[in-house]
Amino acid sequence: MADDRLIVALDVPNVLQGLALAEKLGDSVSFYKIGLGMLTGGGLALANELKQDHGKRIFLDMKLFDIGATVEAAVRGLAQFNLDFLTVHGDPHVVRAAKEGAAGSETKILAVTILTSLDRADLDASLIREGAIPDLVSERAGRAFEAGADGVIASPQEAAMIRALPETQDRLIVTPGVRPTGAALGDQKRVATPAQAIADGADHIVVGRPIWQHQDPKAAAERVLSELS
Repeated sequence: MADDRLIVALDVPNVLQGLALAEKLGDSVSFYKIGLGMLTGGGLALANELKQDHGKRIFLDMKLFDIGATVEAAVRGLAQFNLDFLTVHGDPHVVRAAKEGAAGSETKILAVTILTSLDRADLDASLIREGAIPDLVSERAGRAFEAGADGVIASPQEAAMIRALPETQDRLIVTPGVRPTGAALGDQKRVATPAQAIADGADHIVVGRPIWQHQDPKAAAERVLSELS
């Protein structure tokens, strides 16, 4: 059985490329993330095919944000597919609505705290209140848990701080921005290696480009898995 702590991001343009990549990775990977960039390329169809026909776990990374009624309706529609994880923005009204929409399904709602590609200058430009990013992430995580989130998305550098919160017991921490030893950082600004992220309290790590851009994606995935173990 593949180690489902590794979630591979299928950040490719369409279903055909996504299926081709999953085929290359074979039994070495059991959990896939499908994001907004793939939505118009048939992302939902790919999610269902990987889940129903190939027995994979699926993380649908939509980062939903809207008024409560709209979020609830959107999540209810997505939850009928019983995908494993679904992201929403971590604002308490969004999390509460998403949990209502997911009621009765197996879908776990994960709250996005602060995107791992952002730094303090980006937050200033968006008029987000002052404070160090780790402190803001920790506070947003706590509020998302109070609103009912099953877990949070946070950078590896904040995982330990969030894991220390009393509300985090039995909740999930999923960390993007994970780069295998020696890999390029890309557009991520808050990163760690796979082993470090898990050691700091992450339940799952998300790895994209270092695997799917590699000339041998399966070997790249197996290298990450060996770092985990």
